[in-house]
Amino acid sequence: MTIKEEGQEYAQVSRLLGNNRVECICFDGQTRLGHICGRIRKKVWINVGDIVLVGLRDFQDAKCDVMLKYNADEARKLKQRGELPDNVELNKTDKGAEVEDDVPFDFGEI
Repeated sequence: MTIKEEGQEYAQVSRLLGNNRVECICFDGQTRLGHICGRIRKKVWINVGDIVLVGLRDFQDAKCDVMLKYNADEARKLKQRGELPDNVELNKTDKGAEVEDDVPFDFGEI
């Protein structure tokens, strides 16, 4: 398992923006625009709520490079080791969002 080094930070993906870009909430308190590196672009699928390792840029503080995606087990291990803050929600996805039952017609009439 890869641990962060100097110039790197852990982050959680908050939005998928398209064109190999994501919005990341870094655990140093900043929200950054993340660019998915070419070596993981088509090999690893990144979703909302995933924990990733990002490389920070010296010349652009608002941007970063997504270098690695942690699977659920690795993210739990990082949290147990104290690498991630305690208030981080792991396995947070948009799939659990509630859908309203606001159908404009009645199925009984059909």
